[in-house]
Amino acid sequence: MLGDRDYRQVVKNTIEALHRETETRIDAKDIKAIHIHEIVRCLRRSYYDRVDPMEVQIASFSNLVSGLLRKMQYGSKPGEYAIDDIKLKGQADMIVDDVVMIFRSAESLPEIPLSSDVLYLNACIWIFNKIDGIIVYLTGDGKEMSFSLTKDKKMFEETIRRVRVLNNLLGEKKTPILEPSEECTSCQYYERCYIKQKSGRAINIHDLFGLKKSE
Repeated sequence: MLGDRDYRQVVKNTIEALHRETETRIDAKDIKAIHIHEIVRCLRRSYYDRVDPMEVQIASFSNLVSGLLRKMQYGSKPGEYAIDDIKLKGQADMIVDDVVMIFRSAESLPEIPLSSDVLYLNACIWIFNKIDGIIVYLTGDGKEMSFSLTKDKKMFEETIRRVRVLNNLLGEKKTPILEPSEECTSCQYYERCYIKQKSGRAINIHDLFGLKKSE
């Protein structure tokens, strides 16, 4: 608090406003339009986001890197790929000299790219009909690391399979199977997956440890 003004709240409100301006808009009722980011992460999380969403806290300004780049003059426009009657929608951050580029913030530079980022980039390469792509990781202290990727058909076939799975489950209103990952602990739906409702039955300590009751 500085004087009578809570500047921490001002910063928080600013970040949330930027997030609203840059986030991908999804029509939850249109199950014929599936977005890449819904497919490359846990399908259960994407399912809940559509049928029973919970508000997620925006972690930091660095999470807005991709969205801000897309708003720039050199940012990429949205695209789509037809899978029968389903449209896979996606947006790269930049396309420079026929090379698709996505940017990701990171606390430290990774030795290898995250699998979800690789799947996302490869899908963008197919959507925009390009051959090569680059993932760029940026840290808060200005360091960067980039990884190149060439168009991969088998990887995209797996993406298509997941598109169809999510589309079917949304249509049937069936919750996807659990897909445990490092992201689970920061997911807003963690308790729905891992913490069941208490049964209310008292636990007998003797039964718990296999002890005999004293006479």
